[in-house]
Amino acid sequence: MKNAVNGSSGTGRAEPRGAVDKALEVLAALSRPGGPHRLADLAEACDLPKPTTHRMLQTFAEAGFAAGLGGGRYTVGPRLLGMSAAVLAARPAIRPILADLRRRTGHTVHYAVRHADRAVYVDKLEPDQAYRLNTRPGGEVPLYCTGVGRAILSRLSPPEVAAVLDAAPLRARTPKTITDPAEIRASLTTVDTLGYVVDDEQHEQHVRCVAAPVLAADGQVAGAVSVAGLTFTLPPDSFPTLGPLVAEAANRVSAALSSAPVRLAPDED
Repeated sequence: MKNAVNGSSGTGRAEPRGAVDKALEVLAALSRPGGPHRLADLAEACDLPKPTTHRMLQTFAEAGFAAGLGGGRYTVGPRLLGMSAAVLAARPAIRPILADLRRRTGHTVHYAVRHADRAVYVDKLEPDQAYRLNTRPGGEVPLYCTGVGRAILSRLSPPEVAAVLDAAPLRARTPKTITDPAEIRASLTTVDTLGYVVDDEQHEQHVRCVAAPVLAADGQVAGAVSVAGLTFTLPPDSFPTLGPLVAEAANRVSAALSSAPVRLAPDED
């Protein structure tokens, strides 16, 4: 039986749904357990024509509130996740991993997911310290010049990487920003050799970050985990110590998402 967010005039008859009502119904259906959801199922659940539902989903996907997975399947998008303060409550195994990484490193920990050419912070855990980094859940940063962004790039396909790096000239955000696509591609290989990437004041001056990619059950990149701090608290000689801890945490998050271990760090001899 159909219900959802329809209004009532008090006469027992549902009032006609407006465009906003329909959009909210599609988002609500998209957020229900059991996803990803098929287009046909979403249209039926919302009592809408499939072309109308498809147009809405395409609009949501372009804005980051939905994500198309191919085969007519859709799931919630990164911006919808980032706007929800309760997002990690639906993934109870992830936050303790992030909290453990914060405890072990003493630095701010981020979990981010991709939206187009940007990374969206889904969660942020801060240590007990006098300063705070200028980041927040729901905030977006470029993929090409951030730790979480390049960790995500490292596990995208070559065409997806090209779409991010080659579409337009990349802007230097600090004196250390790498804007040469070839040099950025070369930097991504550190995930293969070390298990992590480093942002050494490339996005924001006086801030360093160490990040590693998170993989979903299908092996596709799901996001990235990072530790970040001001340069005086996170010197370059700490990278070899922090990097494996971040890669291990990303590996644990991958396992929590996929219910199976996924190795991200290189084998030790």
